Amino acid sequence: MIELGVNVDHVATVRQARRTYEPDPVWAAVEAHLGGADGITVHLREDRRHIQDEDVRRLRELTHIKLNLEMAGTDEMVGIACRIKPEMAMLVPEGRHEITTEGGLDVVSQEKPLEKAVGRLRDAGIIVSVFIDAELEQVEAAKRIGASVCEIHTGPYAHAFHSKGRDAESPAVVLELDKIHKAGEAIRSHGMRFNAGHALNYFNVQPVAALPGVRELHIGHAIVSRAVFVGMREAVREMKTLMVQAARP
Repeated sequence: MIELGVNVDHVATVRQARRTYEPDPVWAAVEAHLGGADGITVHLREDRRHIQDEDVRRLRELTHIKLNLEMAGTDEMVGIACRIKPEMAMLVPEGRHEITTEGGLDVVSQEKPLEKAVGRLRDAGIIVSVFIDAELEQVEAAKRIGASVCEIHTGPYAHAFHSKGRDAESPAVVLELDKIHKAGEAIRSHGMRFNAGHALNYFNVQPVAALPGVRELHIGHAIVSRAVFVGMREAVREMKTLMVQAARP
């Protein structure tokens, strides 16, 4: 069955705006779990703009579903992951001036350092994922460096969906969805797990959830935004229901 990983970064964004202690992303993770989430995702950025080291430690200790740590492939972050031991570490590109992750990791141009990072993480017993664009050369490179999971960047699809009147049959939307589909087939043919995420919301999620073999979707901003009005538990429940409905044979 398709799974939902809920990203709680932006709960911490609200907290850090006031440099205070609430809202607590750990509390949000518990509420997400109660709403049906299968995992929790957080991105420990190098500039610590939202999630803090203590958040990751407490999430590891207090949550009872799997933890996915998004991170740059730096020595510092790999060291933190090896100490914390999340179930999965996802290597992502990171820019200090970006608002959110703006594209997939260029594995092709960074194979050697990424292979080293993947090796350290795997030796620590951590499943390693890479966040990549829907490009076959990136899938091939991910396999070469030893990744077990590829998460396909769904941002271009989501942006096409939004700009084309939320029409899932628009040629631009169909084109982007087909790229994700083909990348997913390549991922699975290499024995890796096919995940997807970025900019997915309650209106565009179902075509992605319906793709063959997609294992997990990681969604944050849309769920946290909806939770402002209906609560985290209900927001997660609604998203998971949409995903499961779309994924049914």
